[in-house]
Amino acid sequence: MISLLPPVRAVLRRMPSVVPARQRRVDGSMAAVDGIDYILPVNSEPSPVLMAAFPVDAPSAAALLPGAELHPVRLPGGKGILMVTVINYLATDIGAYIEYSLAIAVTRGARPAPPLLPLLLQKSLDFGQYVVDLPVSTEVSVKGGKGIWGMPKHQASLDFRVTDATVSSAYEIDGVQGALVEMDRPPATALPVKIRAVNFCTFRGMLYQSTIYFAGTADVAFGRAARARLDFGPLPQVAGLAGLAGAEALGQPLFTVYIPDSHGVLDDHVESWFQYGHGRVPDGGDGLDSVAHLGRGEGWPDPPRRDGRWAGRPVPR
Repeated sequence: MISLLPPVRAVLRRMPSVVPARQRRVDGSMAAVDGIDYILPVNSEPSPVLMAAFPVDAPSAAALLPGAELHPVRLPGGKGILMVTVINYLATDIGAYIEYSLAIAVTRGARPAPPLLPLLLQKSLDFGQYVVDLPVSTEVSVKGGKGIWGMPKHQASLDFRVTDATVSSAYEIDGVQGALVEMDRPPATALPVKIRAVNFCTFRGMLYQSTIYFAGTADVAFGRAARARLDFGPLPQVAGLAGLAGAEALGQPLFTVYIPDSHGVLDDHVESWFQYGHGRVPDGGDGLDSVAHLGRGEGWPDPPRRDGRWAGRPVPR
């Protein structure tokens, strides 16, 4: 495996950028949306990212999806995929903040896709992730991410800890535990990656689709070589996700990723359309009243306490 890394790196370095030409054309342009000033493209400077994918019960995951268009990606054996992605944004147009994404891998269409095929035909099968919960550190991130891109952002206490052995992030609100993800640092594969990720979100009774592009140097582990734990607390925002674990936590991930130097671009092109259900009106998420009063505060709540049952919990071996 180690002997294959140099040629793999060489091939990945030659892969074209996934950022659309339009985003490059608007480079340096200025915009103001909902009172927030942006210098385009909407990007982030080198920021660390942790990512882990866990197998979950697909029918239970489907129950968390809105409307009739989204379907959980299925693995052989009928499992779905829960994605946790935490980004420690060190510098953006709206300041520094942490973003903690808990999402279900999905396809969009009239019917579910065959197992695994969405991973190969991502654009053809509208592969992406449905974001169930998205706490962030700052008020202005909620105002922009939710009010403009329809993301289910809300302010919470978050942290991002990196040691020589592990990467972890905790999520709490007023001392109530939401989620804790901790993973062993993957081996130093240093793979150049260029990633296009599609987010589906519910807001104002509509389904929003947005796209983010990432580039960086990734350390990656797959299968049994990947070690991580995703633990849920009693916070109401994660109650449905905690049910996917079937117990206190999810262990043995499908893969783990640590990118210490990611560069991100959030596409300013965003789509939305009516969210519909067959024979029922689906849950439409929050309304405009949840963002209309928000300001541009960049202050963070106190960090998570990481006390109680989370103290000293090891990554499963």
